[in-house]
Amino acid sequence: MFGFLIKKTFFDLWDNLFKIALINIGFLVVVAAPVFIPPLIPSALLSITVLIAGVLCCCIYLAAASSCLKRVSDYSFFGFRDFFAAFKKTWLSGLVLGAMVILTGIIITVVLPFYFRMGILLGRGLGVLLFWFLAAAAFSFQFFLTVRSRMDNPIRVSLKKCFLIFFDNPGFCVFSFIHNLILLALSVFLAFMLPGPAGILLFLDEGFRLRLLKYDWLETHPEAAASGKRPKIPWDELLIDEREKTGTRSLKSFIFPWKD
Repeated sequence: MFGFLIKKTFFDLWDNLFKIALINIGFLVVVAAPVFIPPLIPSALLSITVLIAGVLCCCIYLAAASSCLKRVSDYSFFGFRDFFAAFKKTWLSGLVLGAMVILTGIIITVVLPFYFRMGILLGRGLGVLLFWFLAAAAFSFQFFLTVRSRMDNPIRVSLKKCFLIFFDNPGFCVFSFIHNLILLALSVFLAFMLPGPAGILLFLDEGFRLRLLKYDWLETHPEAAASGKRPKIPWDELLIDEREKTGTRSLKSFIFPWKD
């Protein structure tokens, strides 16, 4: 499943290279405000306000991008009119994600150091517990935008489902998180234009979409879920149609597609 997920994501990214790059460039423009403007403002309160507003704008932008990239993983396409229209549907998801990012930043920069500076066992214990809670939240909420765009549940339900996905698929969530850290590192060498944030969002949507096949199979095979043991998911069987739609390509077809 993991190999096919990486392959399909790469194929879809390659087929939509121009749009992916443009989305990433747009994100760089949006993120420039919270990065470069606050240090230039003499007022600390105003600087923090601009930083918070910038983070929220970045997350709203990512929410709209995630909604559009869902079409790519569904073997479809999107236009830039669709991208701008997506803001109306996804702005609330972006605000919630932004609030989580800001809260995480406060915990990392203020709360955790406070606990570890207490110098007593209780403080260190609370710090360790909070650290692992943040780790579980990071593994879970990386799928928040794609859960919202694919399932269209209320915010509270979406947050709950993110945790359920992690606790039911810890290996998949940890793999996705590490994979996206690698993509982020690779993006540095390409000025974040590729794969960039859009490539990461595409991978998360591809992964969550394929993971839903598992739950469709469990619904039709309730005896596997009721056995008390962790069911063995027949991924080779579940991915037959997906593999046929994705197909195979040679290196030549990537570089010279018009010669196929």
